[in-house]
Amino acid sequence: MKTPLRLLIVNLCFTTILCAQGLPVASPENAGFSSERLQRLESVLNRYVQQEQIAGAVALVARKGKVVYLKSLGVQEVESKTPMQNNTIFRIASMTKPITSVGVMILYEEGRFLLDDPLHKFLPEFKDMKVLNSERSTNGQAASDSLVAAKRPITIRHLLTHTSGLTYHWNDKLGKTYEQAGIAHGLGLHDETLAENVKKLAKLPLLHQPGEKWEYGLSIDVLGRLIEVVSGKSLKDFFEERIFTPLKMRDTHFFLPADKVARLAVLYQYSAEKGLRRLPEGETKEGSLTFSPAYPYSGPRKLYAGGAGLCATISDYARFAQMLLNNGELEGVRILSRKSVELMTADFAGELSDSGFGLGFGIRRSLREGGELGSIGAYGWSGAWSTRFLIDPREQMFAIVMTQLYPYAAVDVMDKFTVMVYQALGD
Repeated sequence: MKTPLRLLIVNLCFTTILCAQGLPVASPENAGFSSERLQRLESVLNRYVQQEQIAGAVALVARKGKVVYLKSLGVQEVESKTPMQNNTIFRIASMTKPITSVGVMILYEEGRFLLDDPLHKFLPEFKDMKVLNSERSTNGQAASDSLVAAKRPITIRHLLTHTSGLTYHWNDKLGKTYEQAGIAHGLGLHDETLAENVKKLAKLPLLHQPGEKWEYGLSIDVLGRLIEVVSGKSLKDFFEERIFTPLKMRDTHFFLPADKVARLAVLYQYSAEKGLRRLPEGETKEGSLTFSPAYPYSGPRKLYAGGAGLCATISDYARFAQMLLNNGELEGVRILSRKSVELMTADFAGELSDSGFGLGFGIRRSLREGGELGSIGAYGWSGAWSTRFLIDPREQMFAIVMTQLYPYAAVDVMDKFTVMVYQALGD
């Protein structure tokens, strides 16, 4: 039976688009997926678009070193009806954190430090830290007599594993303190450098004793400053030289060049009551957190936020993910050793957290943990504007989905995406 000419043309175009991203392509069946079941993934994403819960999305699935699915759906801007494209750029927010963590491990492999070295060895401002006595803080305010001395110094490992005692602005005990001190988080228009921000942060109390609890926060931003001090380069330049250029991640930036701004997806907010609406470019304040969608292309362009500041295309992030799945190497370029990736993807959270966490990634410790489809040892992370990636070494697979929706849990599209990827496995 001959393949219809139209189907051949469609397949050729699809292959050409994927090859342009720099990763090899395979049919789903050749990589152990079911084409029919992958169509379910597309149907689910389209449902969110049609119900106007998201404006659009781009999704990518790869297995055994080859891309089997890459699809853009919906629009990147509702008002102009600009279609979502495979090369649309997204604010990846906390998906910046794994990149910064890899940067730290690059320097670690050069013998610049040990993971248990005290942070103050490189950033003296973090010596003699104080810790909040949480029983004596109210409404996010830390009273001057509510502080105790840290029992131990913050280490580089504490920062990588989010056990340093640093937190974020939404924390009910320290959020207002962060806000009043003008601490930057990378999701707004910040008129200061990373060095200035980190020095201010070091003057504030820790939420808990270093190493005693898991608390998601600004730890990775501090690691970004560590990279600058140890390497002698700005975080932007270090990323360009040691990660982005070697991996051919040509559309990954803290601040977008003028000729790329038109490719940036618009950020929308969804609620059941008001539906889908565009977030204003000006600052939005929610509690102690103030943010602005304009940060990738407007404002002072001073702060290189290693915890949240990057923008990227899905194909760029796919190259980063494939490097990790390949144990630190891509197309003959080695970023990390196999042993470093092995260490990064081990669970360091233990009893400190309800879920596993390594050196920069969330780790699935059991099939029961999370309760949905997945694999033991799978790892990845998400971004505040509704982006997600997962890497599954057991299945030799990674998958990425990118939308631009706030808040992250407004709809369950991220979790549905993961389920749809796993159910499509056919071998």
